[in-house]
Amino acid sequence: DTLGEYALTLVDALDMLALVGNASEFSQSVQWLAKNLDFDKDLTVSLFETNIRVMGGLLSAHLLASDESTGMRVPDYRGELLDIAHDLGQRMLPAFNTPTGIPYGAVNLKHGVAAFESRITCTAAGGTLAIEFGTLSRLTGNPIFEAKAKAALIGLWSRRSELDLVGAHINIITGEWTHRDAGIGTSIDSFYEYLMKAYILLGDDEYLDIFREAYQAAEMHLRRDPWYVEVNMNTGSVVWPVFNSLQAFWPGLQVLAGDVEAAARTHRAFFSVWQHYGFTPEGFHLNRGAVHDGQVSYPLRPELIESTYMLYKATRDPIYLAVGREMLTSLQRARAPCGYARVAD
Repeated sequence: DTLGEYALTLVDALDMLALVGNASEFSQSVQWLAKNLDFDKDLTVSLFETNIRVMGGLLSAHLLASDESTGMRVPDYRGELLDIAHDLGQRMLPAFNTPTGIPYGAVNLKHGVAAFESRITCTAAGGTLAIEFGTLSRLTGNPIFEAKAKAALIGLWSRRSELDLVGAHINIITGEWTHRDAGIGTSIDSFYEYLMKAYILLGDDEYLDIFREAYQAAEMHLRRDPWYVEVNMNTGSVVWPVFNSLQAFWPGLQVLAGDVEAAARTHRAFFSVWQHYGFTPEGFHLNRGAVHDGQVSYPLRPELIESTYMLYKATRDPIYLAVGREMLTSLQRARAPCGYARVAD
């Protein structure tokens, strides 16, 4: 159950209430969650989604609510959200009990991992834990979370190909790759992202060392300037000449890596697809110059918007403000009575 029956939208959006300066709603939400959020449920949830949305939401809200300098300190807040996050982390730990250290993709919040749970997970799911689990360890003083997340990431990297590429799906018991397509988009994307961001946040040089090798390999084998394709991780031969919307985080990551000129070129290419369709479709076939079959939707992905923000912060070029305005205008077409909705076509 990806939604998890745990007030997902509220937890995930807490930091946005703070960012827009709505102190009263933020305070009320923190207080409500402190009293009502409970993970003692017989419910199987996605490890990946629960980590990035719920664990991340709780930790960021805790930091905002407990620090006077944020302007969002909640009166009488005593760290309840951190306690809840710690409890959630403990319930997620059974997923890491594998020979490779790479976790299962799902875990039951009350009973751990079911005997019938899939042994196959994607690289992004196994490699997108270090930021939240590292933060949880640093805030609670319990080192196990940071250690487990790092071991999972190293478990994936240690099984890279001779080209220093990782595949899309792997058997967490045997360590065998079950899907050997390498790319920067679907099923792999945040593996690269978390290497750099974990280094920035946690200061662990090993993350940076791995990122440098992985980034160099991606630029060598996946880049078809200014686009990126998917290749066989062992041979480097192209298997999918497709831009998929999850690749759109890459220019922002390139900014963090100091590769700003390349980031600007890739961003221009990606944004040209947005301009043509009003959004980025899930897949755009580079050889045909058209939306890839069956990938016509736009599920409100934020990656290209984040990359636009990063490029503006790095360059202060007003062109990126204009890009941002155009994106916000497009998003109004996705407005629904209760918020914003996925664009089906």
